[in-house]
Amino acid sequence: MTGVFAENLRRLREEKGLSQKQLGEQMFVGQSTVARWENGSRLPDAAMMLRLAGCLGVDANTLLHLAAQSEESPYVILVDDSRVILSDGLAVLEEVMPKATIMGFIRPQEAIDCAKSHPIALAVLDIELGTASGLDLSRRLTEINPQTNVVFLTAYPDYALDAWETEASGFLVKPLTPARVREQLKKLRYPFPTGGADE
Repeated sequence: MTGVFAENLRRLREEKGLSQKQLGEQMFVGQSTVARWENGSRLPDAAMMLRLAGCLGVDANTLLHLAAQSEESPYVILVDDSRVILSDGLAVLEEVMPKATIMGFIRPQEAIDCAKSHPIALAVLDIELGTASGLDLSRRLTEINPQTNVVFLTAYPDYALDAWETEASGFLVKPLTPARVREQLKKLRYPFPTGGADE
């Protein structure tokens, strides 16, 4: 991990006049846990992040954004109920974003569980997920982390209007291609390092 989150956490703690021990007591964790957060060897999980924001008097979104920047490898997820499209799409995303950790999911709940454990930089979501809706999934993911960029993927351009109402970063028509993905990455609300050729 880089020191982005660690450095800012230390600064915020010192601005509040708290020692690592005092912050740990407020967080109900040991001083060693706070020390690991501040030396960059560990990141707090989503629940701890919310508690930490309260103790430091800052917006939780700020801490989540710093945590996303601190990941050596940004997390990108692709959710589609077709295994073939998922497999092909993951290959395209890996080509375009070699620095990212890219994961694919067929079930929306698996994507939600992942988002609770990792700050998702980009979620590429099929709009029709069997009986579930990618639109609903996007709302859930951005509730967990408002800094998550959402790009909808579908074979039906008619869904575009509904997709824009979710404040998505973009909309792609299947199949995914490297050129389309690269173009979409330029339009993200919350840019992140992808390790791609355009950076």
